[in-house]
Amino acid sequence: MAKTLHIDFVSDIVCPWCVVGLGGLEAALETLKAEGITAEVHFQPFELNPQMPPEGENIVDHIGRKYGSTPEQSAANRAMITERAAEAWPGFDMRMGPDSRIWNTFDAHRLLHWAGTVGAAEQRALKAALFTAHFTEGRTMTDAGVLADAAAAAGLDRARAVEVLAEGRYAAEVRAEAALWVSRGINGVPAVVVEGKWLISGGQPAAVFEEALRQMAAGG
Repeated sequence: MAKTLHIDFVSDIVCPWCVVGLGGLEAALETLKAEGITAEVHFQPFELNPQMPPEGENIVDHIGRKYGSTPEQSAANRAMITERAAEAWPGFDMRMGPDSRIWNTFDAHRLLHWAGTVGAAEQRALKAALFTAHFTEGRTMTDAGVLADAAAAAGLDRARAVEVLAEGRYAAEVRAEAALWVSRGINGVPAVVVEGKWLISGGQPAAVFEEALRQMAAGG
């Protein structure tokens, strides 16, 4: 019997495991189509570093300060995630290096909220474009021009994107949504919430998503 699942993909655009998780989720959904299982995916905001200043922070310094990792451990971790991303999302080019930076992502989340008001496909396209701008191109993700360029790359109206960013639109909505997911116990991403009651945590491979979603579609 055909089943359409409601999925909330709670994530941040500077989270490499979110790239892995989205790749795995979408691969699983592609496989499950043959069984009549589809999904409506909505991207929800989570800020990994809400206090990050606009100039961002070097990734090695950031990981060292936050997790106590040495530069060597940080490099090994980047290499491992890059490999996982290539497996989970064929064609995605992750180029994290020792000079990469971590950014405040609040404005990116505002833009994603706007894209969601346009349509689910547009929001997903913007999510991918923001991942590319950050992980592939190493752009400054607090720069309004960079964010507007990502919107244009996703097929959205660049001028409208500029207006959304300049006028501070959807700030209250993003704060409320982010707070809601934290209040529901989400403290790490990616968090894939299915039908508002099941949680699949982390950057799982497609096989894990596939089996879990199959069980959920059958009612748990």
